[in-house]
Amino acid sequence: MGQTAAVSAFLWITVVSLAAWCWLLLGQGFFWRTDVRLPRRREPEVWPSVCVVVPARDEAAVLPDSLPSLLAQEYPGRAEVFLVDDGSTDGTARTARELSQRHGGLPLTVGSPGEPPAGWTGKLWAVRYGIGLARAREPEFLLLTDADIAHAPDSLRELVAAALSGGFDVVSQMARLRVESVWERLVVPAFVYFFAQLYPFRWIGRRGGRTAAAAGGCVLLRADTAAEAGIPDAIRHAVIDDVALARAVKRAGGRVWLGLADRVDSVRPYPRLPDLWRMVSRSAYAQLRHSPLLLLGTVAGLVLVYLVPPVAVAAGVVAGGAATAAAGALAWAVMAGTYVPMLRYYRQPLWLAPLLPFTALLYLLMTVDSAVRHHRGRGAAWKGRTYARPDAVPDEG
Repeated sequence: MGQTAAVSAFLWITVVSLAAWCWLLLGQGFFWRTDVRLPRRREPEVWPSVCVVVPARDEAAVLPDSLPSLLAQEYPGRAEVFLVDDGSTDGTARTARELSQRHGGLPLTVGSPGEPPAGWTGKLWAVRYGIGLARAREPEFLLLTDADIAHAPDSLRELVAAALSGGFDVVSQMARLRVESVWERLVVPAFVYFFAQLYPFRWIGRRGGRTAAAAGGCVLLRADTAAEAGIPDAIRHAVIDDVALARAVKRAGGRVWLGLADRVDSVRPYPRLPDLWRMVSRSAYAQLRHSPLLLLGTVAGLVLVYLVPPVAVAAGVVAGGAATAAAGALAWAVMAGTYVPMLRYYRQPLWLAPLLPFTALLYLLMTVDSAVRHHRGRGAAWKGRTYARPDAVPDEG
């Protein structure tokens, strides 16, 4: 009797998981589709001026693969690049100057703001300094891009044309991340898939929509909007600064567009699982607002949505529960089917789609590890800095 009740309960749990996947398939902004690319655009008669701000901390190894692509931008208007050395110890500033001398192209200014004061993340303190340098040029747009991002020659031109044509205050592209090692193949496409599930791109770009997000590697921002939204001062302690930036812009009445990139690529390698683990775990708990209740809800949700289907198939086959196995298999099939477009976008083999539950388990463990690190006082750590939760930081405002 007890065993029958347990089997029946698990069947209902599996049915709930299947229902969740039906909702995700149709009701979550079609997040799984990868056709949200730069919107239709027309070129203006007069091109606005743009300043490119690149915060960089210990990036000498990747700059040769990224900075020349910015200097080589084929932009019809006035544009220049400001690289802000955020306390590097590997000769980042020297490397940037050498690359500028060797490649030429857009004018490059290299500066350093010193160590960030309490309440600021290093990246946003560097962005603040870079925007301050850029203001002397009175640009109409700012391009905030990371030091590990390589741009196609027409990237800046296309971003500006999209912003002007669509009336957007922010146009952001999620750079195509590097996918070469075994672990990158397993983890990286899923990272973008999960992000799109949390922040459906179609919802971000629609008028009046409350969903807000951007991809920090490539953010074109109107300079006037940045001033009105108080960027970056208003988000100075944000670890997930791209999402915080988009929210600040929307609160100020601005419009945001986010989509996948075709010719904007990350050159940073994450060859080993520990490299990817650090990338995810450093901000996962911050994404949950450092809330134990949200952590529990996230873990439960990941188990229900991603882990129950394969377990139901295995349990149904072993125990002879045809209904449980069928419901689990159908949920698993929908899950894998929604993952296929992202695998195609990353040019990966489709046999990776059924392995998504394993990858989701990895992300679950990374999220838990992020919370454990926070409660042990190691918080969001990156390149020698550890950031406390916002409400633990003194406000200097």
